[in-house]
Amino acid sequence: MRLSEVRQLVQVKRPEPNPTARRLAKCLNVDDVRELAKRRLPRAVFDFVDGGADDEITERENMAAFQAWRFAPRVLQDVGEAHTAADLFGRRYGAPLGLCPTGYPRMVHPLGEVAVARATSARDLPYALSTAASTSIEDLAGTGHRDLWFQLFVLRDRGLTRSLVERADLAGYRALEVTVDTAVSGKRERDARNGLTIPPSLSARTIADIAIHVGYWTGMVRGPALQYANLGELAVGERRLTPSSLGDLFDPTITWDDIAEVRTWWPGPLLLKGPLGPADAKRAVSIGIDGLHLSNHGGRQLDRSIPTADLVRPVRSAVGEGPAIIVDSGIRHGADIAVAVALGADMCAIGRPYVYGLGAAGEQGVGKVLDLLTDQLRRTMQLAGTSSLSELRREGAELLRRRA
Repeated sequence: MRLSEVRQLVQVKRPEPNPTARRLAKCLNVDDVRELAKRRLPRAVFDFVDGGADDEITERENMAAFQAWRFAPRVLQDVGEAHTAADLFGRRYGAPLGLCPTGYPRMVHPLGEVAVARATSARDLPYALSTAASTSIEDLAGTGHRDLWFQLFVLRDRGLTRSLVERADLAGYRALEVTVDTAVSGKRERDARNGLTIPPSLSARTIADIAIHVGYWTGMVRGPALQYANLGELAVGERRLTPSSLGDLFDPTITWDDIAEVRTWWPGPLLLKGPLGPADAKRAVSIGIDGLHLSNHGGRQLDRSIPTADLVRPVRSAVGEGPAIIVDSGIRHGADIAVAVALGADMCAIGRPYVYGLGAAGEQGVGKVLDLLTDQLRRTMQLAGTSSLSELRREGAELLRRRA
């Protein structure tokens, strides 16, 4: 081989000067981002994000249910371009991907929900703010995100519940989704073992952890005080709230009549979020619900509940083509999104994956996760022989096979 040919083979690249970008460049999938977050976050904080209820059976089976599907690709199709744009509630999004409401993101990164809103806004994706958020309804609206949703827990204090809905409406939130699987809080054993409180308390274990995760604690100290930003006086007092004791504020007596009342409060698209079977889905549509967000809370509520991937096809069959179906819990790859769409979903939503990104690298980390999933979805569509989501949905019965 000639020297000139050797020189062509040897390509010396300048190192990336930004350490955050350098770390993210090595992340090829969501699992890589998760590992980066695990290294950067204190154990109690990482476990709060990563853990599930009881034996975490549902958390594991959620992912396995998506991974059980196999593609039977169509060949010799023109897939020179594959379009991931998705339409929902009169809006067009960059991908069939929304971001679930998650509690207390500012415990993971000082900018919390604001960083998530910036990353999603840049990619034309919707983001749902939690009732248990660490940023207020109004402050998040101030980021300029054009498609924010609000997630509602129905509280024992119905006056406060209605005020939350009214504030979201006044702030310009596009959709409201009512969570219906939190009559009581799931038992999250990792949090109990770690003694997690919100805001974090200074125990001997916490002080020891400061020495290991200096960067994390420096950011927390410099940021504003941590609090449940939308719960006002309910989040203040001598007793520190834990993720499980927060559930004491929720009303376990809610019924379909209460959902019908919420429908009268909210003028825009209204969704129910929970592990909805076909019968419950049909009943929801009958009282004016616009969308069904199939979710088992990522395995954080009722352990041993049905994986959401197994609900998509029967719920779509029960309600027909009109109502929107969104599915979360277990999505870790763009191929999972393709499976959900082929089964009949309009959109997928993620929780843990984007919080891993937030913990790993703030806004850049969230953006990395969103880009990974969208690129994986596009590539899966092309390799399966489809060039649009409508085609993927239309051909879904022929494209998918369930592994025995």
